Amino acid sequence: MIKIGIVGDIGSGKSYVAQNFGYPLFNADYEVAKLYQNNDKVFIKLKKSLPKYIFSFPIEKKEISNAILANKNNLNKIIKIVHLEIKKKMNLFLKKYKNSKIVILDIPLLLENKINNYDVLVYVQSKKSDILKRLKKRKNFNQKLLKKFKTIQLPISYKKKKSNFTIKNNFTKKSVNDGIKNILNEIS
Repeated sequence: MIKIGIVGDIGSGKSYVAQNFGYPLFNADYEVAKLYQNNDKVFIKLKKSLPKYIFSFPIEKKEISNAILANKNNLNKIIKIVHLEIKKKMNLFLKKYKNSKIVILDIPLLLENKINNYDVLVYVQSKKSDILKRLKKRKNFNQKLLKKFKTIQLPISYKKKKSNFTIKNNFTKKSVNDGIKNILNEIS
């Protein structure tokens, strides 16, 4: 099984690219959202760690956002609790798809969290102006929150250098599919 990790800047279209590979996909953002909705153990840990911010179960995104905006250390507390669960989910995913030719790992902090469980790294490159346009369209866009997340991310230049391939995402299906086709041809 070839494990392809997808990296790039926030809003560069990593999830869109990951979905278009057409292979089993582990989407960490989706799994985190499910944890907040369904995992009362995670709720209890977060409530204990952040009692001023986490009140309701299912956990509301607003509570998480407020905790992060209040103090940078809160983001690290959240990551520490959530990352452990996401790693378990990823291992179950890999076990489930162990006979697949290829699996895709869409994990926003793949390199930052030292998840070295990939064989090929693909960097999704997009213009900063396109990224900002896309981010501003998001329902929960918050410039301050974006800045907090950027502080825990490795530099884009590092991600690009670590990657085996780059997909130039100009947000057209053709550019993405051409990039994917080239990668699959090279690794197959």
